[in-house]
Amino acid sequence: MEIWINPACSKCRSALSLLDAEGADYTVRRYLDEVPSAEEIRAVLDRLGLEPWDITRTQEAAAKELGLKDWPREAGERDRWVQALAEHPKLIQRPIITADDGSAVVGRSEEAVREAMSRSRS
Repeated sequence: MEIWINPACSKCRSALSLLDAEGADYTVRRYLDEVPSAEEIRAVLDRLGLEPWDITRTQEAAAKELGLKDWPREAGERDRWVQALAEHPKLIQRPIITADDGSAVVGRSEEAVREAMSRSRS
């Protein structure tokens, strides 16, 4: 299991606390320091079963500067959204947990974190 976090995020810290309390085996990726490539973002989106606009933090200053709220949310614009996330990783919703079974979740709730853990147990 891998968890993409921003250490300043309370939801990320809560997810890490739960993973630790449950003795989960995971690696941490501080995605603001180790920025995911466009290809990695596409792969995570596939695992999540979501579109890039579904994991975009549209209230961030960068989102407002880019005018993201006015960008079309359609298949033809997917690459543009992915590129924006790769260039401005702070826009990526967090935490994202990739489970060992090939799936992923946005771990903003205890239930989502537990779901990722259950998918990563052998």
